[in-house]
Amino acid sequence: MIATAMPRYDIARFGAELFRPSPRQSDLMIVAGTVTWKMAAPVRRIYLQMAEPRWVISMGSCATIGGPFAYGYSTLPGVNLIIPVDVYVPGCPPRPESLLQGLMLLQEKIKRTAHTGDRDRKYPTGDFSRYLPENDPVRKDLESLFPPYIDAPDPAIARIRAT
Repeated sequence: MIATAMPRYDIARFGAELFRPSPRQSDLMIVAGTVTWKMAAPVRRIYLQMAEPRWVISMGSCATIGGPFAYGYSTLPGVNLIIPVDVYVPGCPPRPESLLQGLMLLQEKIKRTAHTGDRDRKYPTGDFSRYLPENDPVRKDLESLFPPYIDAPDPAIARIRAT
């Protein structure tokens, strides 16, 4: 990902050279690498804190399907279980050219969305019964971040529930 910001690939040509430190200043999340079950709730929280319209790129096989750790007990089998993904970038690890192509695909998708209004992406359901036991604290934390936001632990999410 950092190689795309270097002069050889120059991500600045696409207007994406500023990496923001805060989710409230961002409109694009690039998920790069393995997401564990313990990281799933913070990733979902960060996504919910982003300003609308939100866009997500899943970069690499680790973020997309869990990669070589896919059948591990601690690995989320795809980030699309917790946040809606707009563009999938293949590879393990993906080449800088692949990320640039993913950015171009996302720009085309944004142009189409401006005309039609259709986001054309699958939204996660928030049902983790297939993956985690019933009284698991990670499962309870994750399920509280999906509508109807029952017992939301974060004040930002409680504000979303009030609207």
